[in-house]
Amino acid sequence: MRLMRIGQWLYRRAENILALMLAVMFLSFLAQIIFRYLLNLPIGWTSELTVVMWLWLVLWGAAFVVREEEEIRFDLVYGGVGPKARRIMAILSALALLGLYLLSLPAVWDYVTFMKVQSTAYMKIRFDFLFSIYVIFAVAAIGRYGFILWKALFGRAPKEFDPTKASSGV
Repeated sequence: MRLMRIGQWLYRRAENILALMLAVMFLSFLAQIIFRYLLNLPIGWTSELTVVMWLWLVLWGAAFVVREEEEIRFDLVYGGVGPKARRIMAILSALALLGLYLLSLPAVWDYVTFMKVQSTAYMKIRFDFLFSIYVIFAVAAIGRYGFILWKALFGRAPKEFDPTKASSGV
């Protein structure tokens, strides 16, 4: 029970960080419009900050906020099969994704750490800091698909998709 409360608390903090990134992106976008079109003083850092926030927002959200049932997937076949076939499909897809993420992780790490030699044009953010969110995302994805594999192997079959309960995840 305590572990579940800690997990829920961490999930809410991840949502808070995501909301903060969205607010920073939006305010930067507004500043860009005000300076460019109202004051006729174009500034570059606002555009750069908007792109940085978008990159971090998407990968942070995919790593820590989007739940398994909210992910976009092609479930035409998956929704039409029974529990045993869904379990096999979950095992195969988890193994494939784990293999891809684990295989790519050393190259991703090398690339991100190599990018310390460059920085962004206006804000001078080193690219290794900027791209480090992908390493965080990849490690979170490995953990997620490891858990999905564990549940499929030793737990029960994944839930059948219910189109009447579908939501946007927002």
